Amino acid sequence: MIRDLEPGEGSNAPRNVLGGPLQPCSFDPATGFFRDGHCHTCAQDHGSHTVCAVMTAEFLAFSKSRGNDLSTPMPQYDFPGLKPGDHWCLCAGRWLEAYEAGKAPQVDLAATNEAALGIVPLDALEQNAVQM
Repeated sequence: MIRDLEPGEGSNAPRNVLGGPLQPCSFDPATGFFRDGHCHTCAQDHGSHTVCAVMTAEFLAFSKSRGNDLSTPMPQYDFPGLKPGDHWCLCAGRWLEAYEAGKAPQVDLAATNEAALGIVPLDALEQNAVQM
């Protein structure tokens, strides 16, 4: 019997940094390069929005100081602005920059795309893993 694959099944399905199926990061607010709730990526995602991070006031201030204000709402882009506790698919490079500065937010490893490993070492992500 032949059946259709479910989303996330198959050899080309996105994987997380632990080697399992990529889990959702956040639907409220809707995150990801595609705003589909997952840290999916593609060749056009030059920022590699692949790290599912839990926002903190410290990280949001750090990001703003680097020219990326994630806390101010921008209704014209249907962006509500982030607050501490929100989950968001961060650019892997920005997360690494925050990590190196001692300001990295925690990471949901199951929702962090394995593509992040091209930029961020797994041990750095594991050191900052959300404890579930």
